[in-house]
Amino acid sequence: MHDELNEIIKKALDEDIKTGDITTMACLSQSVEAEGTLLIKQDGVIAGLEVAAAVFNFVDPTLLFETYKKDGDEVKEGEIAGKVTGKAASILTAERTVLNILQRMSGIATFAKTFQDKVKHTKAKIIDTRKTAPGLRYLDKLAVKLGGCGNHRIGLYDMYLIKDNHIEAAGSLSAAVHACKEHKSKTGKNYKIEVECSSIKQVEEAIAEGVDIIMLDNFKTSEMEKAVKLINGRCKVEASGMVNLDTVKAIAETGVDYISVGALTHSVKAMDISLKIKNIE
Repeated sequence: MHDELNEIIKKALDEDIKTGDITTMACLSQSVEAEGTLLIKQDGVIAGLEVAAAVFNFVDPTLLFETYKKDGDEVKEGEIAGKVTGKAASILTAERTVLNILQRMSGIATFAKTFQDKVKHTKAKIIDTRKTAPGLRYLDKLAVKLGGCGNHRIGLYDMYLIKDNHIEAAGSLSAAVHACKEHKSKTGKNYKIEVECSSIKQVEEAIAEGVDIIMLDNFKTSEMEKAVKLINGRCKVEASGMVNLDTVKAIAETGVDYISVGALTHSVKAMDISLKIKNIE
């Protein structure tokens, strides 16, 4: 299993359990066996089942988790996503962590699919941002992909992204790009260079510098169309800012390659999923 995922699960369980699930310890004998059913309570995209399986295994390796759906599947209200059987105490101890992960990841995946469906008639790909829950970026970005969208850079370490504050600190857009190219040459890392532009003038400067991606920040759609024509395929084009379900179609139709949407992860509504258990005689 991915080391980062291991760490997330360990921290999540420790946060919830600490010295022990005292209610379960008080109420249940370890000999009590139960079956827990994961019930889907609204339409959407399920995500996080593989992570849920890992959580159950961390709590109690003797638990048996069977899934009826796959991560990324579209699901309907009333369907059963999976079933866990084994010690009732273990199921109850794992319950909240499993549901927290499933509900958040499924909410993100569902929202992501809603956005991508809006632009499926274009070449545009919806991508995420770094606006993720602290400590949960791995899961948030995995959920975005399971919803049919793409990941932007994972963090500050895997792409050069020159923003307005970098330009200000470096003295100019050109100076910032030159500095990144020099750093890239020294490190030998083949990371792409992206520049955030807030005007057509900056777009012209970025084109001249030969960057890999130009981000059109808070451009009106009419200005985006002009920028896309000006760039003319010399690099990839990303649209950012003022993106929502009402605006994304028009943005995609300007011809941009990517549309970044921070709301995919920073404003997600958890999907309604429950775990119902019954004792096994």
